[in-house]
Amino acid sequence: MRFTPLLLFVLLLATLPARAVQDEPLTVREIRQEALKPNQGSQGRPLPLMGHWNYGIFPNGYDPEYQLKLIAQGHHLLPWFYLPPPDLRADDPRWIAYYEKSLKQVAALGLPVSFVGTQWERLLTDDPAYFRLPPDKNPNVVERSGTIRPMLSPFGPAAPWREVGVRWTSAPLMKKFQEWYPNPPLVLFVSNNEHPKLPWPQVEDDRRYLEQNGPGRSSEEKRELVFNAWISRYRSLLQGMRFGLSSQNWKTRSLFIGFNAFGPTYFGRSLDWMQFALPGRAAVDPAPLMWDGGSPQYYVYGGTDYTDYTVLGPQIEAMNQVFMQQEAWRLNPGFWFELSLWDGRDPGRPYDRQKYYEQKGQVYTPERYAGMARFGMWLFRPRTVREFRRERDTLASSEKYFLAVLAAVDEVYEDAALRSFWQYGRLVPNRARRHHYRYSVPQQYQQEDRWFLLETSLDPPPPWEPKTELPVFSLALVKGKAPQRQWLVYACSPLADRDRVTINVPEYGPVRVDVKIEGSFYVLDEKGRRTKPL
Repeated sequence: MRFTPLLLFVLLLATLPARAVQDEPLTVREIRQEALKPNQGSQGRPLPLMGHWNYGIFPNGYDPEYQLKLIAQGHHLLPWFYLPPPDLRADDPRWIAYYEKSLKQVAALGLPVSFVGTQWERLLTDDPAYFRLPPDKNPNVVERSGTIRPMLSPFGPAAPWREVGVRWTSAPLMKKFQEWYPNPPLVLFVSNNEHPKLPWPQVEDDRRYLEQNGPGRSSEEKRELVFNAWISRYRSLLQGMRFGLSSQNWKTRSLFIGFNAFGPTYFGRSLDWMQFALPGRAAVDPAPLMWDGGSPQYYVYGGTDYTDYTVLGPQIEAMNQVFMQQEAWRLNPGFWFELSLWDGRDPGRPYDRQKYYEQKGQVYTPERYAGMARFGMWLFRPRTVREFRRERDTLASSEKYFLAVLAAVDEVYEDAALRSFWQYGRLVPNRARRHHYRYSVPQQYQQEDRWFLLETSLDPPPPWEPKTELPVFSLALVKGKAPQRQWLVYACSPLADRDRVTINVPEYGPVRVDVKIEGSFYVLDEKGRRTKPL
């Protein structure tokens, strides 16, 4: 039986013991409650929780002790730990010190927990026991010459995928975790999901593909074959990981999530975008059919033209993925949607985005980062906002930026209007414009809304190029029915606070507001034609 996320939530809610909550901190109760809600239930969308890719195994990082301190202060985090490799010694004092005390504290509070780490399938290439298997049993690409390429193939045998999944979760340290925390409400396993995999345009490089399907198939046929083959392999991997868990509670309450296990931000950007993506007949990407959740990137990349203030940036590209989120939930109603967030700050590295901005005479502040983060948060309303920093990055170099985003998460709990719009608001499309990524859009997606940026009085004249600067980024959510609707307008201005900006809200009309770097919220009332700042 395959445990889908929806079934897992039903089983989870049915089996959780009653808790005495009268003395429980409100924040702890809220974290648990929001983590356990369905994506689209009678209580609306679940409120967000904060996560991270830095697991604090190096000094002065985002370790579990630091996380628990923040929760005690009233912040809404879903605790995270490093997912130990299968060969990590269970009796190593360093690792016991990292895990035991904090995990037992998490258990005492009854909090959900996540384990974050590398890509699990990497063992299929990195472990000689698999890489040196004969061609007919090897999970990697087998070239026509018989040479084994260090890259996974969707046409190799599925059995090794299940084996490595079992290895990860049956390791000695994982067994200790289940002893220390026997009854968690929810466990997330989060994979980096970046191991090299055979791209569909190169399938004829693998002789198993040729043996099974022959040469000369069309691009559409190749994509469909690869689409379904990856679903089979990754289901085997995740079935193995679930099977390897020793605790029945963990088996039924665990979700397996992949970084960028989602459709592409570059959908429609160029004529050849499908060469790098994997759209199939069933979906724009196979991820919802093989993962329990995805954590797509909302990144500003160094070494490119990406910025937080131009057309080429995460805000514009992320609008492509709103319809993909809805499609994922149609295919897999329990699909756990996160947002992986990064501002491109990379201290000491050549493509540090902060240094790039400084060279342009700009100041990059935590407030500016939070403004960009809020746009992505309100575009998607994700279950988790998972910030990226490198594993050796320290609190000294990044904590003030992290706390600015954490404040954007907490404010959804603290402000009644924000909470209500997060739960029940409907994202407002701006159909006066079309997304400028229009190349090779499949027929079934040509009518999907992909533009949510509102028009403002500061917009540059068209046409917009990738480097065109956008002074203000704004979007809106709406609640209720005419003539008593309310809109929540969010707007941020990355480079400077701007006063008296006119924003045109579809079906409401123009509204004049002040826009802060870190973002500004306004509630519009249709009946009274009132504008209320939050």
